[in-house]
Amino acid sequence: MNIKKHILIIFSVLTLSYVKAQTHVEVHAVLDSSIIRIGAQTKLNIYLSYDASAQKNLDIIWPFIEDTLRKEIEVVHVSKIDTTIPNKNKPNLVQQHLELTITSFDSGAYYISPFKFILNKDTANPLYTEPLQLIVHTVATDTSLAKVKDIKAPFDEPFDWKWYLPYAYWGLAILAIAIIITLIIIKLNKKKPQEIIIEQPKIPAHITALETLGKIKEEAIWKDNKTKEYYSSIADTVRLYIEERFGINALELTSDEIIKIFKSQVVDSESKSKLSQILVLSDFVKFAKQIPIETEHTLTLNNAFDFVKGTMREEQITNQQNEQTGA
Repeated sequence: MNIKKHILIIFSVLTLSYVKAQTHVEVHAVLDSSIIRIGAQTKLNIYLSYDASAQKNLDIIWPFIEDTLRKEIEVVHVSKIDTTIPNKNKPNLVQQHLELTITSFDSGAYYISPFKFILNKDTANPLYTEPLQLIVHTVATDTSLAKVKDIKAPFDEPFDWKWYLPYAYWGLAILAIAIIITLIIIKLNKKKPQEIIIEQPKIPAHITALETLGKIKEEAIWKDNKTKEYYSSIADTVRLYIEERFGINALELTSDEIIKIFKSQVVDSESKSKLSQILVLSDFVKFAKQIPIETEHTLTLNNAFDFVKGTMREEQITNQQNEQTGA
């Protein structure tokens, strides 16, 4: 990833936070699937939400969609913009939606630039969606299937019971050994005193995550040209924290799936923005072999610290220990 793209991403995130605070308008871009096979199609949904009571006579200029998002990604179909009220309990909250059908015939990991919105003709403060990535895999072929072979007739082998004798002996020997081992285990268990297992209190997810991030900061392996390992360790630490803190199977989900799930979580928008920056940039380093600029190393790690601290839940460890010790 070149420096211009990184500056654009950082500027987009900062601008998004500023414009949200001023206009109460939110824009998002979500891929139904960020990983497809070559030639397959997926949906890219663009959402714009605003409070109609706070925004009267709102002038919105949507981004212009061309035949391609970039030379490797083609736009197959563009739907009309529909306007709905997603929550009947909040009739003032209006949502507009645009759906793109996209495909690619080139394998690789591709960056999709944020979509830009202009509100009330204020070109100085545009509103940007999140940056996205699309990973396209090739379809493996089995060349052995191209060879056509004749069908051979089955062999007729006469039955001989002596042939099965060695298997019968081995079966009886294994059965005898299993019985002897079972009797020994039963006898030892009768003599062995029952152990009292005291369950240790579980360490809160945020404590483990912060300790791991502290080690990553101290080691700073990116200085040894281990940029991929550095970003993978940060992303894996955040994914494990999300799995233990929110009960989301984050280690098995893609970055886009995690970001999409967090849109419905009760988490502040700043934490969501920092989570998106961590996962998206880590994927570009891992899959597209991009090399971020030096300032992004510190920014990504600091965003990980802020995300954990901003979403952590304090655990009552002292009370649990008192209950177990009878205090």
